[in-house]
Amino acid sequence: MNKPSINELKQQANESRKLILKMLYEAGNGHPGGSLSAIDIITALFFHEMNVDPKNPLKEGRDRFVLSKGHGVPALYATLAHRGYFKPEETLTLRKLGSVFQGHPDRVRLPIVEASTGSLGQGISVAQGLAMAGRINNDNSRVYCLMGDGETQEGQVWECLMSAGNYKLSNLCVFLDSNKYQIDGKVSEVMDLEPLVQKIESFKWNVIHIDGHKMDQIIAALDKARNVTDKPTMIVADTIKGKGVSFMESVNKWHGVSPTKEELDKALQELDQNQSNQAVN
Repeated sequence: MNKPSINELKQQANESRKLILKMLYEAGNGHPGGSLSAIDIITALFFHEMNVDPKNPLKEGRDRFVLSKGHGVPALYATLAHRGYFKPEETLTLRKLGSVFQGHPDRVRLPIVEASTGSLGQGISVAQGLAMAGRINNDNSRVYCLMGDGETQEGQVWECLMSAGNYKLSNLCVFLDSNKYQIDGKVSEVMDLEPLVQKIESFKWNVIHIDGHKMDQIIAALDKARNVTDKPTMIVADTIKGKGVSFMESVNKWHGVSPTKEELDKALQELDQNQSNQAVN
């Protein structure tokens, strides 16, 4: 696949935002805020960075992606659909009884996801295990993981940071979706993580700090991470919860509330306008 341009990646992320909201409306519940904050990152991974093949999704030597913040799975489903793993309309069964598109990644029902996640703090450990296996197998694959900032309050995360740094797992790249909110409120008020970059660096990680909605910065960070050969990389991405929909941005009630029909229509109209503006620019 020819790699898309920065503008094409932005357009793709915008399309996925629309599908995310349609999924959540049909489901009647779910997590829009953290899905919308993460979609630019996941789009860059699957459309630009990762060695994957939708026609052979379980091929040996593929790059792996673990969504540690499992509640943000609508973003992953939307990306996989637009990447060609399945039809976008299939994802509208999100959270329905018997659907493979559960409210958190379920590898039993949908084997193309690399891990069943949802218990926060555990996904990064799964990603580390996959990275260690890749090193043992000498398959040159890379492992990518996406975490939430509230999730980083879990002690298991810091055990994994210590371990991965110790083993110099340079084939492991973790994104921290730092949208500043968790279900109980602002991360800084629930359990402050700062100084976050310095803490992670002290665990022998390469840390890159970016704007998680600027596609050029995401791509540049991925390029830098690939060239680091003696330690794992954490990309701390400053994001906005609910990004792309004005009435959802940084409003924490949208952590786990689906839109009404009126709200869906308003959001889709905004996203269509955003897309038109991007096309002009």
